[in-house]
Amino acid sequence: MIKQSRAPRGAGRKLTFALPAEHPAGTVSVVGSFNDWTPGVHVLRRRSNGTKSVTVTVPDGARVVFRYLGENGHWFDDPDADVLTHEGGHVHT
Repeated sequence: MIKQSRAPRGAGRKLTFALPAEHPAGTVSVVGSFNDWTPGVHVLRRRSNGTKSVTVTVPDGARVVFRYLGENGHWFDDPDADVLTHEGGHVHT
């Protein structure tokens, strides 16, 4: 699931990437165009409601391409993303 909100003082927009409590993955990071596809920069943290999430700030109008990376090099996709690209990433606009 992806939630979007305004960043403070016109600093872009905040995207919150979240996985449901029942998702079986252990440690997961969201990897994409906003962090130069670097694993481990944006690790999802467990919340009090059992979900795992992380929030990143991106410029207004930025095309965001991303995937999730779980333990043991397991890449997976977000079913709520707007588009699946032919390069193998998801796009959120």
